[in-house]
Amino acid sequence: MKRTDFSVDWLFAACAPDTELLPWNAQFTPVDLPHDWQIRHADDLYRDGTLFYRKYFFVTDVPGTRRMLWFGGAYMDTTVFVNGTEVGQWKYGYTSFWFDITDALHEGQNEVLVRCNLRHPNSRWYSGAGLYRNVELWEAPDLHLMPDGLYVAAKEGDNGAWTVAVTAEAGSVTAASAGRTLTLHLTDDNGSLLGTAAIPADAWAALPSPDGWRTGKETAIYKASHVFTLQNPALWDLDAPNFYHITAELTGADGVTDTLTTRFGCRTIEATPDCGLLVNHKRVLIRGVCIHHDFGCLGSAFEYSAAKRQLEILKSMGVNSIRTGHTPPAPQFMDLADEMGILMDVESFDCWRSGKNPYDYGRFFDKWQEKDVAAWIRRDRNHPSLLFWCIGNEIYDTHAGSEGADTMRMLLAEVAAHDPARNGIPTLGSNYMPWENTQHCADIIKVAGYNYGERLYAAHHEKHPDWVIYGSETSSIVQSRGIYHFPLSQSLLSDDDLQCSSLGNSRTSWGAESWDVCLQSEQRWPFTLGQYLWTGWDYIGEPTPYHTRSSYFGTIDTAGFPKDAYYVVQAAWLDPKTHPMVHLFPYWDFNDGQLIDLCACTNAHSVELFVNGESLGRKVLDSAKGPYRQLAGSLPPRQRQGRSLR
Repeated sequence: MKRTDFSVDWLFAACAPDTELLPWNAQFTPVDLPHDWQIRHADDLYRDGTLFYRKYFFVTDVPGTRRMLWFGGAYMDTTVFVNGTEVGQWKYGYTSFWFDITDALHEGQNEVLVRCNLRHPNSRWYSGAGLYRNVELWEAPDLHLMPDGLYVAAKEGDNGAWTVAVTAEAGSVTAASAGRTLTLHLTDDNGSLLGTAAIPADAWAALPSPDGWRTGKETAIYKASHVFTLQNPALWDLDAPNFYHITAELTGADGVTDTLTTRFGCRTIEATPDCGLLVNHKRVLIRGVCIHHDFGCLGSAFEYSAAKRQLEILKSMGVNSIRTGHTPPAPQFMDLADEMGILMDVESFDCWRSGKNPYDYGRFFDKWQEKDVAAWIRRDRNHPSLLFWCIGNEIYDTHAGSEGADTMRMLLAEVAAHDPARNGIPTLGSNYMPWENTQHCADIIKVAGYNYGERLYAAHHEKHPDWVIYGSETSSIVQSRGIYHFPLSQSLLSDDDLQCSSLGNSRTSWGAESWDVCLQSEQRWPFTLGQYLWTGWDYIGEPTPYHTRSSYFGTIDTAGFPKDAYYVVQAAWLDPKTHPMVHLFPYWDFNDGQLIDLCACTNAHSVELFVNGESLGRKVLDSAKGPYRQLAGSLPPRQRQGRSLR
């Protein structure tokens, strides 16, 4: 399959909400993709509109060639037209999709027109708008490999032997499969060939009539399978992410007609009720953060370098896992996680039928969830960084009645249909865990994420010893970089400056009492898998406790600069043998006579404070009490004269 970037030389026009037909006088401007329309209106980030994207391109007719348009993500309620003919719709703004546009094309110049209908409120955070991820043009023969049909499951056997079970799907619109062969090649990351299997067409299994979740025009789908054996493979691990590759080829009398490659890794992942998370049979404590998909002033338009920088900064804080709150990420984000050794909790939905906003996904759930689950799972199921398939966040349906359990069973069946080998572990993240109906749902899924429910861990572990428990959202301590509201001993959620204190004393009603309490969670409940802090990075929207533009929850601000909380987390999560650190705050520039709380965090055994060359004391830090220590109480004015601290 030939894949061509289709992201440049577009034209864009914004029209009134719910505009069905492109107005004759629409004012188009040139844009390249990814493109976020909303971020260009910083004073009105939640305006409604119908967005039109137009692109002209030339086609040279090649008999038997199918052409498809792939969208990494389009926000939202999207319709695609080619030469005036509607070729498909896609409602959800966060899953990837494609349409076969062959029948709408003609030789010469062609036009694609994409319409996104944006109404607010549609999310509890800033969504962005338009074609905010990459677009590609795919070309393949009539009988072709299905773009999401290559599935790999690597499983450990005995005595260092691993099985690599591969399934490849081929689809046809009109062409016959007779005389064709599907060949699978297993290679390592250096390209060395480790195994080959040729499967003739008469050994392919014909799948039932194309399922309702498929978006192509194939009239027949075939499946070919083979199991390779690898002896003592190089494992994918957090510290050493090693890879292998499967390449599928369709061949016939005319040679190789189609090719598709996927990357995978050999690793074992087990979530246990008592021994935590085991990766390659070693205990790994989830030191995770939740993040939304925007990049601050860049908006939601996906930028590879921004995502790479984001993950590098988070990993330097000690992060080993990301929870994508509360939607599937861009596909390149999963690639980065693979390469950087970061485990991924990939979420699907923030609501099911019971929406949280008038224009959110709840209005589409019943008719579209099957397509979206298929798109979500089939795109990312081969990634070795995959840890969890989270089927929903804070889903009211699980709390409201028994129907929530029925919906959960339905979603779990769909996940299993597309990932039968459980490359990812299904889970749920919920703030409704205190109540019976959601507990019933947890008893179905068995791997339960608790949003701000640490107080329930011990009782639920005792009552349900087969449950796997972890903190899917914790912390929610708000802070502004470089802002300090004294004294530390007083909780000050808000102030006249519309900022939150970076001392750690700006606490929400539902969040952690303090950073120390939050970061001691796994010591108090060692059977848990770990936790995901809300959040790793500030994001646009949810500006608790004010009505400003961006959140205050992040350990890092929207520009990518660490707050003091970043170093507090470092002190808890970094190994002092390899990454010793100490951080002193606040800064040393306050009014004469003002009493300030001086704090330090470190992963060292002890810390000593000097002011103008005079030691104010040495403290031995007890890790059981957390990494965050108030060193000298309120410093009197005479000790603050001068600038020397060490």
